[in-house]
Amino acid sequence: MRLWARRRPIPRVCSAALFHCNATRVSNNAFPASTLWFIKVVCTICVRNLKFLETDYFRQHLTPYAASVVICHLNNSLNKVDLAFSFFHYARCSLNLIHLEFTFHLLLKSLCRRGLHGLAKVVFDYMKDDGIPMANSNDLDFVISSFAVAGEIGVAQEILITRAEFCSKQGSMVSPLVYNNFLNILVSRNLVEEAALFFKGHILRLRSLWPETCSFNIVVRGLCFKGMIEEALELFVLMRDFDCYPDIVTFNTLIKGFCRVGNIDRAKELLGEVKLQEGLLPNVVTYTSVISGICKSGRMGMAEALLDEMISDGITPNSFTYNALIDGFGKMGDMASAHKIYERMVSIGVHPDVVTFSSLIDGCCRYGELEQGMMLLHEMNKRSVTPNLFTFSILIGALCRENRLNEAHVLLKQMSQREDIVPRPFVYNPIVDGFCKSGNVDEANLIVAEMEAKGSIHDKMTYTILIFGHCMKGRLHEAIAIYGKMLSVGCVPDDLASKSLSSCLRKAGMANKANEIEDGVMNSALLGLLP
Repeated sequence: MRLWARRRPIPRVCSAALFHCNATRVSNNAFPASTLWFIKVVCTICVRNLKFLETDYFRQHLTPYAASVVICHLNNSLNKVDLAFSFFHYARCSLNLIHLEFTFHLLLKSLCRRGLHGLAKVVFDYMKDDGIPMANSNDLDFVISSFAVAGEIGVAQEILITRAEFCSKQGSMVSPLVYNNFLNILVSRNLVEEAALFFKGHILRLRSLWPETCSFNIVVRGLCFKGMIEEALELFVLMRDFDCYPDIVTFNTLIKGFCRVGNIDRAKELLGEVKLQEGLLPNVVTYTSVISGICKSGRMGMAEALLDEMISDGITPNSFTYNALIDGFGKMGDMASAHKIYERMVSIGVHPDVVTFSSLIDGCCRYGELEQGMMLLHEMNKRSVTPNLFTFSILIGALCRENRLNEAHVLLKQMSQREDIVPRPFVYNPIVDGFCKSGNVDEANLIVAEMEAKGSIHDKMTYTILIFGHCMKGRLHEAIAIYGKMLSVGCVPDDLASKSLSSCLRKAGMANKANEIEDGVMNSALLGLLP
């Protein structure tokens, strides 16, 4: 085993350690030859067996600086952070060595980088016991974020609070970057209640964690996303108490939050408040959020009027704005207005995207204009707009409802050739159902085989359709096999599928098999497996 990295000789490691420990002189002669020899011996022993260090000689000669160089070498040159920790732990607990602040920080960051958060927590506990403060800013941010991303939220909070309490005693501040990133991680992991609790319980109370507008915005965003709009409003009101003033991000977030819970009138009021705020102007996100909310409530006249107001205020709508209106008109069955908005969109140079066309196609198919939907698919191709899974699903379902199964199959094959689309059962099920109902069970089986080849896992609906289809054709043995496969993959059949199969078996004189299925259903119900 090679112990020494050729490009990082011990003298250079010594120099690096001394530099980070704020030594006044940094050179290759910083340590005498005898000390370099001693450090080499210690490194060798670390690789062999740490217990060999338990002698009076090593107790007397192992200094914090020498230990720091050993840990640097094991961690940086030999890439053995676990061994560096073992030496660190042994020197502290068995040899009663007090490590340098630099050593603690180096080891803590290295362990976090390797995902060894259990050992990193031990180092942090030793830091607290020895009165070693956590570094601020970048190092602190890295360590806290690392623990939080690893799911060790409690430890991340403990480290941040420990640093905040230290800064409070020193009269200094923790960098907002640190706690804002921590709040962002909590919110992004849907730990919104935890983020709000930490924000109120610590950031708003500790002098060294003074919040910024950005800090409020992060928590307000999480609360609005969870539909906790009243809690978000409480923070909105509190902002000025901390010399923080709502910006356009704050207002946009609250407007989206009110729209999410269906309170469109309050969202419109906030839009009016933005216009009255000195130094603030609504932007395209502000208007689009309100327009989208109004469209979802079905008040399309109000939504179109707000579009005109937006344009008169000098704000150019984008594709999201127009898509919200097109989708709203489409769901209301007003395809003439939807097409009018589309033409208006194109006329001012806003390029329609896959959402635009999918919304138009969905509206056409929803209200019996399938041919218009197919024409829009061709228009997509002309404009080099690629259909997505939702686009194919709409058209395949509509074609199947009109019993145009071969055309639906052509579209299904086109979709299957796309590497960027992961097929889902809800796209296949309508065409499988169509072929089964038309008595063409073999074609349905072929489509199911294509489905399996593309890696799409059957859902309960797929199995139920196949069981019905095979029962209708009198192919009961295949129906039984499908039912058995359904059970074997952990897909629990519903009551309708089980009773239908059992009824067909009894009519065919297969009472024993029917009893077996019914007994299985009863046992599953007793075990709580069936709905």
